Amino acid sequence: MASITLGGNPIHTSGELPKVGTKLADFKLVQNDLSVASLSTFAGKNLILNIFPSVDTGTCAASVRKFNETAGKLDNTTVLCISRDLPFAQKRFCGAEGLEDVINLSDFNSGDFGKTNGLEIVDGPLAGLHSRAIIVADANGTILYTEQVNEIADEPNYEAALAVL
Repeated sequence: MASITLGGNPIHTSGELPKVGTKLADFKLVQNDLSVASLSTFAGKNLILNIFPSVDTGTCAASVRKFNETAGKLDNTTVLCISRDLPFAQKRFCGAEGLEDVINLSDFNSGDFGKTNGLEIVDGPLAGLHSRAIIVADANGTILYTEQVNEIADEPNYEAALAVL
């Protein structure tokens, strides 16, 4: 269980992020067209998993914009923006913002992605949503970098995440 804060108040997650050097766990997440994506959908690509509570908050929106800005410049790399938002909300957000270089994936059905990766917030006003985190994996699915953002309202360390690629 990780201790993080929301507005300086302690909240907790269901576990710890996967360890660097381990393999990224398979997942089943819903795409904007309601089809299901899994790890094999992105086989052979470096992956940046930008995980957050909701696109409808300022910090979450900023992280999606920032990774969209850099995603098009990265070789063989796909940015996956993962939340428990409905796919319709994710699609609306990216359409309104003109964001085309990131892929939104929703864990709305079961929250299994968050549970498997220790990201589910278990108490406080955001209970059931995912904490803000970054996981970077190479084309073989080996995790190169993880970051659990301590204060959920803060942005992640983009430079450190991108530096491992």
